[in-house]
Amino acid sequence: MHRLIFLIDMQTFYASCEKADHPEFKNRPLIVAGDPKQRSGIVLAACPLAKELGVETAEPIGAALKKCPDAVVRRPRMQHYIDVSVQITRLLKQFTDLVEPYSIDEQFIDVTGSAHLFGSPHAIARQIQKTLTERVGIYARIGIGPNKALAKMACDHFGKRNAAGIFELNHSNLEKCLWPLPIGKLFGVGRRMEEHLLSMGIRRIGHLARFPLSLLRKRWGVNGELLWLTARGIDRSPVSPGTFIGQKAVGHHITLPYDYAKDKDIRIILLELSEEVAYRARLKNYMGRVVSIGISGSFERHTGFHRQMKLPFATNFGMDIYRAVSQLFTESWDRLPVRGVSVTLSALQPTDTCQLDLFGHLEKKEKLSAAVDTIYRKYGRTAVFRGPSLMSASQLKSRAMKIGGHYK
Repeated sequence: MHRLIFLIDMQTFYASCEKADHPEFKNRPLIVAGDPKQRSGIVLAACPLAKELGVETAEPIGAALKKCPDAVVRRPRMQHYIDVSVQITRLLKQFTDLVEPYSIDEQFIDVTGSAHLFGSPHAIARQIQKTLTERVGIYARIGIGPNKALAKMACDHFGKRNAAGIFELNHSNLEKCLWPLPIGKLFGVGRRMEEHLLSMGIRRIGHLARFPLSLLRKRWGVNGELLWLTARGIDRSPVSPGTFIGQKAVGHHITLPYDYAKDKDIRIILLELSEEVAYRARLKNYMGRVVSIGISGSFERHTGFHRQMKLPFATNFGMDIYRAVSQLFTESWDRLPVRGVSVTLSALQPTDTCQLDLFGHLEKKEKLSAAVDTIYRKYGRTAVFRGPSLMSASQLKSRAMKIGGHYK
């Protein structure tokens, strides 16, 4: 059965949200950027007017303002952007019930079963653009294809670059449009894979599509075959509305406001992250058996490590997680300054199917966690905390005001 898949991409999403809320900025260049004092002073989004003046995503805000001194700079409002993204999902469900969020500003939809109600693929795309512009004030670029991979590449490489903001990529124009592109443009090819493919003489997507599959399988196994299929326009993955319902892990990462060099300061962060991860796991009714820690050093040294430990029991209790990551940190830290820390709980299972541990004081932990969670829900995440969070190295209060590393 021939499928009809769209990838809807909201143009410069954060900046578009800000302009939608502030019509007075409509004709002015606008930049959404973090706080330079908290190591987040980079451009998260720039409207088309700012981009025309040379502003680029991920560059320091200082460099951006040198190119565009008259730009309006807005601090990110992550909760608002999440709310708008959810609103867009609801609007897309007017066209089909098969809507799969791919990121906060991109969504796949499968209109195979409902296309007869709305017209041709391009007519549907124009209706979606009109709906989103009128209802949320945001312009969307749309890629159309018989599968998710082609729809994504249609949007990224062609839809974003034409006046209509719409492009259809299918097997009739694959060789003409997609195959001449550099191999790094293929969906699923990262920087390292691009280097490997270039070293093999595979410079363009068409080269990979014509490359002997047996050699790719021999070198990269299933992943090599997957890239070969993608280059040939083959992707059998469905649009799945429930993609993010199940979770494989619960984790939290923080970039520190300055490099931490003292053992006791870093352990404060580990404790706070452990409690945060435990709380998130409990909210989702999960327990986990594998605890992981990630440490990244300064930009200059590129140091750090990632380690994990399997626990003898499943847990969602903060101190269980902290004891594990603390042990991993003790065993692996090279005493060099730390700029980033992450803690993750994986090998998840529902809380109602956990194996009992005779010596783990499970019932006591559950009662304590339930009491703490009740306080969190009523008074916020900073209403009760462990003593070390009173120290100057703590980031508890700062993190409580953020989503995704940026202020709500």
